[in-house]
Amino acid sequence: MNSPLDSAATLPVTAAEPPAAHDFEAVLKGGAYAILPQFGVIDASGDDAASFLHSQLTNDIQHLDVAGARLAGYCSPKGRLLASFLVWKSGEAIRLLIAKDVQASVQKRLSMFVLRAKAKLVDDSEKLLVVGLAGDVRGALAAQFDALPDGVHVKVDDPAGTLVRLPDAAGRLRYLWVGPNEAVEARLASLEGKLTRVAPAVWDWLDIRAGEPRITQAVSEQFVPQMVNYDVLGGVNFKKGCYPGQEIVARSQYRGTIKRRTALASVAAELDAARAGAELFHSDDPGQPCGMIVNAANAPEGGVDLLAEIKLGALESGTVHLGAADGPALRFLPLPYALPAEV
Repeated sequence: MNSPLDSAATLPVTAAEPPAAHDFEAVLKGGAYAILPQFGVIDASGDDAASFLHSQLTNDIQHLDVAGARLAGYCSPKGRLLASFLVWKSGEAIRLLIAKDVQASVQKRLSMFVLRAKAKLVDDSEKLLVVGLAGDVRGALAAQFDALPDGVHVKVDDPAGTLVRLPDAAGRLRYLWVGPNEAVEARLASLEGKLTRVAPAVWDWLDIRAGEPRITQAVSEQFVPQMVNYDVLGGVNFKKGCYPGQEIVARSQYRGTIKRRTALASVAAELDAARAGAELFHSDDPGQPCGMIVNAANAPEGGVDLLAEIKLGALESGTVHLGAADGPALRFLPLPYALPAEV
């Protein structure tokens, strides 16, 4: 029998292989897991690791609860997101889950600012397995963990790693499991017959349906955090101290200048066309883009589901199109959370 790692090692980092119908069915009608090569892991250690990250990221890392995980962003001095993270404490280290295609550049940039701080950033992606679980998975997980997280962004720790409860997607439970390769691999083997292994791109679709954006190389430095709803999702703490771009992020929040948000949509197109970074155009103003795709993934019913950063005014009337004003029209769907009324 092949181990879960055997084929994981050959999967592309982009996880671009389109899922089959049975992959979606496994999540929507049963329970499934996916090994996720599209993510990397940075571990920050040292006496000053928390205070250093606190000074660099958009969220409060200094007071991160040992039982919690939280979203955070890393901005340029202009307040534009270079990367997004899920952050939690792992033993004496602080662990950051990041899109694999921006990990190296972001880790190098962060390391440049460590200076005299007692902090070290290490790429632990090769030592750890990142697994997403979705659907009817609680029974299978309960057989592997002594306890399960009882709320969103709550975690439990175990010799086989950390299990984090994530926001539901498409009405299905979701968990993220990150732990040492051999320990996770051994437990995954015992899940065979209970959960179905699915393509990693299914997880990209679930993230989109949860309304949680992921900053990848295609959209790095494109968005202020509020443009991708990070303030609504709890990824920005407006009471903490300074970090790169903080003044611009705060000004956008308190001066009522947020005129762009991220919406959930679908489009009848191929993923090559409806990709992250692709521009969107409004029927009433075809000469300039009104938005950009943040994330996109193949959808169960065909076509592509996506998160679109867009001018709020473009959602009020007319139609929004992919690539050009005469391109495929987007169909907007309700987000699983409410956006604040902008004035």
